[in-house]
Amino acid sequence: MTSVIIAKSKLNDFLASLKSGYQVLGPVRQGDMIAFGPVNKAEDLALPYSNTRLSIKSVFFPQSERMFGYSLDKEDADAGIIKETPKEYPNRVVLGLRPCDAKAVTLVDVNMDNPQFQDPWWVKRRETTTLIGLGCEHPCSTCFCTSMGSGPFDETGLDVLLTELPDAYLAKSLTPKGDQLLKQAKGTDAASPANEKTAAEIKTKAEQTLPQLDTAKLKDKNMMELFNARFWERVQFACINCGACTFLCPTCWCFDIQDEVSKKAGDRIRNWDSCMFPLFTLHGTGHNPRDHKVQRVRQRFMHKLKYYIDKYGDGPACVGCGRCVQACPVNIDIRNVITLMNEYQTSAGTKA
Repeated sequence: MTSVIIAKSKLNDFLASLKSGYQVLGPVRQGDMIAFGPVNKAEDLALPYSNTRLSIKSVFFPQSERMFGYSLDKEDADAGIIKETPKEYPNRVVLGLRPCDAKAVTLVDVNMDNPQFQDPWWVKRRETTTLIGLGCEHPCSTCFCTSMGSGPFDETGLDVLLTELPDAYLAKSLTPKGDQLLKQAKGTDAASPANEKTAAEIKTKAEQTLPQLDTAKLKDKNMMELFNARFWERVQFACINCGACTFLCPTCWCFDIQDEVSKKAGDRIRNWDSCMFPLFTLHGTGHNPRDHKVQRVRQRFMHKLKYYIDKYGDGPACVGCGRCVQACPVNIDIRNVITLMNEYQTSAGTKA
């Protein structure tokens, strides 16, 4: 695979060459937050930055998306026929996302693209998007990615990984797609062994700053014992079911589908939803299997930290980005819940 140096003074040349074949998205400032948006020149990039408010998930899975349209006009020959809303899938580059977000995309893949079911829009957007990650030299105090099987310089899900050096970026291709991009890009020079050594030192230093949470026992825990544990009452006590944690989470994939009609035309729209909302599990009969807050809070953590592990034989459905820790208005910390679940035991005959 290819490794090149992109001098910061040549970043605009690099971007210009990307724009000749791709739409370029990257971390840009939007009001008081940083989000992924169009990038035309190096000055548009909000660098340096810790992380975006919303994850990269919305690039593949929009917060609100028209799926189908239909006509209710009886004079229309196609009245009552639902037709897929046309969509465009341009070749895109997402530049500067953090490795935790790239890792998260691979975790959502198991739901959106598996042997039984494929979400066609997710699959197509994944195929036409190249991900250029930016290693995280200074993780936030709320980050715990190394404990979740990721890391500040994790290569999972990325096509290219950038490491920021004093006056340049070391770009390392990780896939054939990334290799092709770097070979065609302008504004690059060959990387030296000294560049590689400096990048490795930066990676090691960043990893050493992160806390280590033990998750090794989660896969062996009895599901029903965890489900019935008494600590859920304590965990849920302060929660106000605002849903901020799930909307910011890069690995949450729940959605709702609604029809919106205006006059004689209608749209079927897919919107992000949250298991924290009382209406999420409300049946048409009026029955709600999770009508109490404690049930909804438990569902969020059990899905990420137990159900996902048991179903897919993989690590937790969490990448340790810390967004939910930062945004929770009542200071519920998933790191504390991980410890409660991992250390839970009933050997003494009582439940924690």
